[in-house]
Amino acid sequence: MAFERKPFVKKTSSDPSRRRITRRKGCRFCADVTLIIDYKDVENLRNFLTERGKIIPRRISGNCAGHQRKLCEAIKRARNIALLPFTGKHYV
Repeated sequence: MAFERKPFVKKTSSDPSRRRITRRKGCRFCADVTLIIDYKDVENLRNFLTERGKIIPRRISGNCAGHQRKLCEAIKRARNIALLPFTGKHYV
């Protein structure tokens, strides 16, 4: 009475039944030409920061590469002249 084991089949992310199809976000700066990336426009730059003060990556924000580079440079300039914080709020 020999018992045969079935081989274990692990479902991977390449399995078609588990594949997630998401729509790619478009760059809001390419879509609306009137939006300008400027280090003095703090309200616009805050949309691209997390609550801890980190810059939101391109794959999440949907920006194109060129606008993401300009956005990072503007955020860093605004941080250096204290328009934006380097970190989130501190509670002591």
